[in-house]
Formats: sequence, structure tokens, C-alpha cells
Amino acid sequence: MEKQEAMGSYTHGVSLAERKNLLVTGVKKIDNFDTEQFLLETSMGFILVKGEELELIKLDTIQGTVSIRGLVNSFTYLEEGVKKNKESGIFNRLFK
Repeated sequence: MEKQEAMGSYTHGVSLAERKNLLVTGVKKIDNFDTEQFLLETSMGFILVKGEELELIKLDTIQGTVSIRGLVNSFTYLEEGVKKNKESGIFNRLFK
């Protein structure tokens, strides 16, 4: 129970340095990722990060932080319905 309560109290933030190093706090889980995009569930909603040569550098599940390196082209907060459409698009690309 304590862990779930702590997850709800994550402070959310996004820090981007020189479009190459992205740090996201308040992350509950990583839904999926590849070298072109990451879909993260945060305490403030879902974020879709798009870029080139993206790689997961650090994942701290206790603190709720994710560090991503690569060229970041955009990050967007998604509504719940949009998230489902993005997921189906990703799976469609994988199973073509």
C-alpha cells in the first residue's frame, strides 16, 4: 500500500538540455519505447516523446524518474483516448 501512495505523490517535471538530454520526473511507468518515440505515464498524464536515436539512460522506479538521450524533436501530453490510438499505431507498425 505504501508504494501506491508514494506513486500518487510523485512530483512531475520535464527538463530538456540542448535537445539531447531529457529528464522526466513523476513517471509511473513506461508504456513502450523505441529509438523514435517513448510513451510515458506520469502523475500528470501521458507524454509522448518523439525524436531520433532515443535511448533509455536511467530508470529509477523508486524516485519515478526517467532519463532519455538522443535528439528530441517533440514531447506532447496526450488525452486518454489519444493514448489508445497511439498504442494501436505502434503495434500496427510492429506487426506489419
